[in-house]
Amino acid sequence: MNIAVYCSSSNHIAEDYLQAAFRLGEWIAESGHVLIFGGATGGSMSAVSEGAYSKKGKITGVIPHAVIRMKRQSLLCSELISVETMSERKTIMKTTADIFVVLPGSYGTLDEMFDVIASGVVGEHKKPLIIVNQNGFFNDLTNFFKRMTTERFLPVTHQNYQPKIVDSIEMCIEKINTLKNNSSD
Repeated sequence: MNIAVYCSSSNHIAEDYLQAAFRLGEWIAESGHVLIFGGATGGSMSAVSEGAYSKKGKITGVIPHAVIRMKRQSLLCSELISVETMSERKTIMKTTADIFVVLPGSYGTLDEMFDVIASGVVGEHKKPLIIVNQNGFFNDLTNFFKRMTTERFLPVTHQNYQPKIVDSIEMCIEKINTLKNNSSD
């Protein structure tokens, strides 16, 4: 299974976020899955790829030329796909992945997450999206999702695609295993 992980490239985040990302990368590799990520260094991006690399996992990075020019290209990738734009990166990651995992992050992470959600809502794909709400990072966002539904900005007909929200990497792994087992039935 190809697992796309959207996460932070900031080198200033707390250590527990890095440890969680590393653990996810380890598990992806140990389970024989492929890590699909943004191909860059820094923060959770380095941690998740280092975790997968430490267990000899297959790692596919999708990196825009602008990030390469900033000299932030990961050297851990088994395969590195170089693209012109961030939009191209999102498209390739979205079409390559079988499942999406969102770790705490900033604008880029949110952009990727919302792109997956919006395309899922209109039926472009039915691939699961798991949001890891570590330390309650996404609490305000999940309240906003509820408000969109309550105030009918998200019609009932568009609620057929809902992200799964979990509180930890271990719960994320359990959710992926459950989804994998249900899809093989």
